[in-house]
Amino acid sequence: MIPVAGIPKRRAMLAAALLSVAAPAATQEVKSLFAGADPSILAAEGRTWIYPTGGDRLAAWSSADGKRWEKGGTLITLEAIPWVKADGAPRHFLWAPDMLAAKGRYYLYYSLGPQNPTPSRLGVATCATPGGPCIDSGTPLLTGGDGFEAIDPMVFVDPKTSRNYLYAGGSAGSTLRVYELAPDLTTIARRVAIDQPVAFTEGAFMHERDGLYYLSYSHGAWNDASYAVHYATAPSPTGPWTYRGVILRSDHTYKGPGHHSFFRDPKSGAWSIVYHRWEGQTGNGPYKGRRRVAIQPIEYDATGLIVPIKMTR
Repeated sequence: MIPVAGIPKRRAMLAAALLSVAAPAATQEVKSLFAGADPSILAAEGRTWIYPTGGDRLAAWSSADGKRWEKGGTLITLEAIPWVKADGAPRHFLWAPDMLAAKGRYYLYYSLGPQNPTPSRLGVATCATPGGPCIDSGTPLLTGGDGFEAIDPMVFVDPKTSRNYLYAGGSAGSTLRVYELAPDLTTIARRVAIDQPVAFTEGAFMHERDGLYYLSYSHGAWNDASYAVHYATAPSPTGPWTYRGVILRSDHTYKGPGHHSFFRDPKSGAWSIVYHRWEGQTGNGPYKGRRRVAIQPIEYDATGLIVPIKMTR
């Protein structure tokens, strides 16, 4: 585990930051896409869907052409989750959702805080469409504790074995855990032992290309210039990891890029990354205001490694 300056402050500032992420007008042209953070992405039903962090509710943005993005209706609210208040905390919030298409349905995984003084939890809901509405399973999928924070869920279906893996954890504990989900996709079958990746802080994402598995994740403090995307490769979705370095970091124009997802266009086969970043900021932070969601293409070199990404409009 590599310590990260500034990460302990994350808990105290997280709720305010989440609630400051407000959506702009319903449709806008591409520069960065829209105000938001922690995006996951899915191609389904002829559209591309992006799921950003919320506050008291989660919603999806979608596009038919990748140029104009529309905010859809509510996926789920805190009030619709029956176990929210079971921890006794006075205030709660939702963030870092991930949507999985499987078995003719959609499964929404999400983080539910606070992280302090009560442990964070993960939930899962089933949805009839990628734009919701979604119905919570009725019980937490995973609860943090003992140095592990149950945050930032990501579900990956292994194309070789069809097993469903849940990746979760990070932040102040900087601990990644991997679980195999049961066939119902709403309960955990078992925990899978893994080695901790080099420079892991939070926001894990897994994708596979030509038989090679790519574990990517954020490292650093979410609200300053140290935030960046690192990655490792492996022969399986659970390791062993070979650390490959940084592929997305702050530059003179954009700061603190991270909490990303990779995406393969089902029509063209081209790969892209969707992530959040700070715009209009100077110095090393801490930054204030709204982060914005951006998407851009990525490339692999002849050996299959990801070419470092230069942020653009």
